[in-house]
Amino acid sequence: MLLSFDSSAVTASAALTDGERVIKSEFVNAGLTHSETLLPMIKRVMQGYSFSALDGIAVTAGPGSFTGVRIGIATAKGLAFKDNISCIGVSTLEAIAYNFTDENAVICAVMDARRMQFYNALFSVENKKVTRLCDDRAISIDDLKKELACYERVVLAGDGAELCYNNIALENVVLADEEQRYQNGIGVSKAAENKEKISASQLMPVYLRPSQAERELKLKKENK
Repeated sequence: MLLSFDSSAVTASAALTDGERVIKSEFVNAGLTHSETLLPMIKRVMQGYSFSALDGIAVTAGPGSFTGVRIGIATAKGLAFKDNISCIGVSTLEAIAYNFTDENAVICAVMDARRMQFYNALFSVENKKVTRLCDDRAISIDDLKKELACYERVVLAGDGAELCYNNIALENVVLADEEQRYQNGIGVSKAAENKEKISASQLMPVYLRPSQAERELKLKKENK
């Protein structure tokens, strides 16, 4: 039995699964208020089940909002430490791709990284199998456009999908339906399958670039 959740971007979600069976799941798109919404959501999903009965806790470790990722990781650690539950860190972008196991296409998962850059990874989906095509990365829209032009059919998904679609202008690229576009707890659980379980102390956030505060501090030092 696996508890899986995400708070890495504007949405938040949680799911309790037993193998392929979804016991309960919740999803909310209410902006970055995860410090208030995530734990109550997890408790509702776990209603009737004990945390000690879990075989693992899976959480999106990034990329995404620095604050949102930290909230998710801290929540996973706090829940896991008490009963020594194993943890699984999952790429937010990979969790998005698992929304599309019924597709036969390249899934382009994109999260808005500001200034027309995107956190991105590409995945091939064929016969319900998801295959990663590249590492998670931060990429400009111009560089991404050049790559996507090489594929027959591409589905854009993630919180940066609409912005990317409106600026990429490629006939082979389609925008995912909104109800399927965002990462969710069920996708996190699917992405966690066959991944290494680690201790809560080993679970760490994954950032693809420094935070704004770190970038500003570096700039100040360079201008001295």
